[in-house]
Amino acid sequence: MKTQNATALAPVLALAVGALGTLAHSDASAQPADQVESVAVGDVYVSAREVAAKLEEPWALAFLPDGRMLVTEHGGNLVIVSADGSVSAPLSGTPEVWSEGQGGLMDVALHPDFAANSMVYLSFAEAGTNGTAGTALGRGRLSGDRIEGFEVIWRQKKVEGPNHFGNRIAFADDGTLFLALGERFKFTPAQDPSNTLGTVIRLNADGSIPDDNPLVGRSGADPAIWSWGHRNIEAAAFDSESGSLWVAEMGPLGGDELNRIERGANYGWPVVSWGINYDGVEIPDPDEFPEYEDAIHHWSPVRSPSGMIVYDGAMFPEWRGDIFFGALSAGGLERVDLEAGEVEDTQFIPFNTRIREVAQGPDGAIYLLTNTKDGPGAIWKLVRQQVRPASQDEGRTGPGG
Repeated sequence: MKTQNATALAPVLALAVGALGTLAHSDASAQPADQVESVAVGDVYVSAREVAAKLEEPWALAFLPDGRMLVTEHGGNLVIVSADGSVSAPLSGTPEVWSEGQGGLMDVALHPDFAANSMVYLSFAEAGTNGTAGTALGRGRLSGDRIEGFEVIWRQKKVEGPNHFGNRIAFADDGTLFLALGERFKFTPAQDPSNTLGTVIRLNADGSIPDDNPLVGRSGADPAIWSWGHRNIEAAAFDSESGSLWVAEMGPLGGDELNRIERGANYGWPVVSWGINYDGVEIPDPDEFPEYEDAIHHWSPVRSPSGMIVYDGAMFPEWRGDIFFGALSAGGLERVDLEAGEVEDTQFIPFNTRIREVAQGPDGAIYLLTNTKDGPGAIWKLVRQQVRPASQDEGRTGPGG
């Protein structure tokens, strides 16, 4: 359905008070102590509540069955955050991390059968020789305040440079694992399927290669690859209804993309893009080369997507089936209204801070990780805020006479 642009709620309330003298019986009039922001998203009023603070560059979040949260910190720590906002000491048993530039400890995900096996997956930048680094994926069992038996189950080719690691983990219904990877700011390797730079890969839960991956048996190709021709993906999520894997990836100067990932598809980077290079050199538009899979939607100016959900909770029923992703450079949250797998509308929801991660809680609330460049990060929880209309004010407010 079509929606209005999101606006900060505080100015809306101020205008109402100025016009009517009061906003009687408004549940928004008494601001909760933990509220950090309030926003009107069309007809939905949202309150952002701070759950935890003083996190060191938080990058990813995963809910444990008991409602606590596993949170990665970019420098290498994995911590547990309780519902009351208390933050544990760093868990032991985690891998040594190469923390330079955009590399560090990145995503965290639970095995689909976590309740039985306690298995936690971590993706991270791993040091190589002569200043090189590459993404590694590993897993171990959560036991109290430590990760036991952590082992690396997949490694990427190591190259020089601190940028475009990508890194998002998503499990499919069949138990296979998808890992989205950036092209490390190397451009052309994204078109070379002999390596995994700029790809989405698909693995079995133990790191082995599924027999039905599209490039299995192709000479010179890396059999882990599911799709390629990507630039830098830090936002990926499955739609529980359709089974589709969605990613939002960062464009160059303009041209952030929303892509539905198809088996064996080439998404064209760096041959085509809806943006231009940082030096101003134009790049052909994707529709000029139909052999490449085109984006479902694209953004200019960019959002710099990071973290994604396809919402299926009960707190915001009007948003079920919609995509939400964090907008690092834009400073907020992007909502994509999906109807039958197509983009009906988009909305930018301003929060005036970098949003690194988006997660859906067991209570149906939307959780955000803030990731500022000059201070600690926090966990925010978005909940529905009730605001009664003037028609329910029993005639006590209205135009002067």
